[in-house]
Amino acid sequence: MSDQSTAARAAPPPNLYVARVESVRHYTDKLFAFTCERPAAFRFRSGEFVMIGLMNGERPLLRAYSIASPAWDDRLSFYSIKVPDGPLTSKLQHVEPGAEILIGRKPTGTLVLDALTPAKRLFLLSTGTGVAPFASLIREPETYERYDEVIVTHTCRTDAELNYSREIVADTYADPLVSEEAKSKLRLVTSLTRQAHPVEGRVTALIANGELFRSFRGRSFDPALDRMMICGSAPMLQDLKAIALGAGFIEGSNHEPGSFVIERAFAGS
Repeated sequence: MSDQSTAARAAPPPNLYVARVESVRHYTDKLFAFTCERPAAFRFRSGEFVMIGLMNGERPLLRAYSIASPAWDDRLSFYSIKVPDGPLTSKLQHVEPGAEILIGRKPTGTLVLDALTPAKRLFLLSTGTGVAPFASLIREPETYERYDEVIVTHTCRTDAELNYSREIVADTYADPLVSEEAKSKLRLVTSLTRQAHPVEGRVTALIANGELFRSFRGRSFDPALDRMMICGSAPMLQDLKAIALGAGFIEGSNHEPGSFVIERAFAGS
């Protein structure tokens, strides 16, 4: 009877899917990624986030995570930080293939193509695990139908923290569905803040000194030609939003598309 009671207490709420983890990769002692089954009825748009988590006693423990796989994929992928004392990530970082995780039924978010008006060039600006939604968008064929250039920027502290973005771009170049377009349109610009690197500094500094645009046409953002998606730490979001507004960009949403969007639901602990 005690085993049945425990099972009953551990049963997830009906508003959550249960998905089995298929693979796990640890990039550093603070970063890891994993893939899981995609529930048959689960639908989302590339770039959206969803609540995921684990049962914690009788209740689910959930956090918002960007979905790092594209909407057409039959698996779901996520990229996460590890926080030793974090309520969720202290447990989630130890999942192995075969483990079960919880997934919310209502994905949402503003980092979607429909939240932007048409333009020529798309900048996907990220720090840390904020690159996750862009892993989804760069494997989405519609991204290349809408834009002539797609530039992913990824700023981290150390070189090892860039391995995820290098890997997702390499995988995109090799993906038969988008490889031809990606090879001609997709670029990755990486920078570091605590180690030597060909490009050093925060993305805000690279914008201010023009380093970001050195290999592209123009010397700054142009709201007539460019669109921006921004995902990263709270200070980064605040700073880049101010830069975008100062340059004449208009913030977009699912209800009213604009020339830039930011993601406020950044994965926590």
